[in-house]
Amino acid sequence: MPSSASASADRYTLYGAPGSGATPIHAALTLIGAQVDTVDIATWESESERDRVASINPMRQVPALVLPSGEVMTESAAILIWLGDRYPEAGLCPAPDHPLRARYLRWMVYLPAAIYSLLWVRDDPARLVPDPSAQAAMLERSAERIAHCWHLMDTQIDEPAPYLLGEKLSMLDLYVTVMSRWTPQRRRFYRVAPRMTPVVRRVDADPRLADFWAARFPFTADHGAQQN
Repeated sequence: MPSSASASADRYTLYGAPGSGATPIHAALTLIGAQVDTVDIATWESESERDRVASINPMRQVPALVLPSGEVMTESAAILIWLGDRYPEAGLCPAPDHPLRARYLRWMVYLPAAIYSLLWVRDDPARLVPDPSAQAAMLERSAERIAHCWHLMDTQIDEPAPYLLGEKLSMLDLYVTVMSRWTPQRRRFYRVAPRMTPVVRRVDADPRLADFWAARFPFTADHGAQQN
């Protein structure tokens, strides 16, 4: 595993616009202390934006991360898990033999499987619902499903103390904090996930991330995030 000195020497290229799934990865790299070059691509906005990332990720999706080795990684959960293991000195994930490792992996996979995947349809409802008259119902029901999945997680996760895995901020906290700003936004999240609410507010206010949040994903809790 690399040392703290090598973390500061490592340089990554991260594809994904502010507020996208690249955001928790960028936040993690900020805490790790690695160098990050960003390529802002908002794939939900247009075909031309999706075409811009096609040579990096044939799925035409972000995030995509070019590692110091030149290898490309996609899938936000996989990237976060990999970064946590690569930089154990940052303390952002339980070690493979830690008692909390199974819980950590469970929820890191739950988030994209149960929640994040629904955003692909919401970004462009015509992908699965070509009839415009039916799209409003799809958007409403998918927002309800996301809220329900947050509630299920909130009822099953241990009482945060003060973070989702105990005393230390982890990749899971970063992931939940960013995703909870998306549809159906924080006001709804606060209602359906009251136990996780103090955690995301704590991460919002973490002084180590203050400049990062201001530059890459400004947020006002009373009004929701700038992007869904």
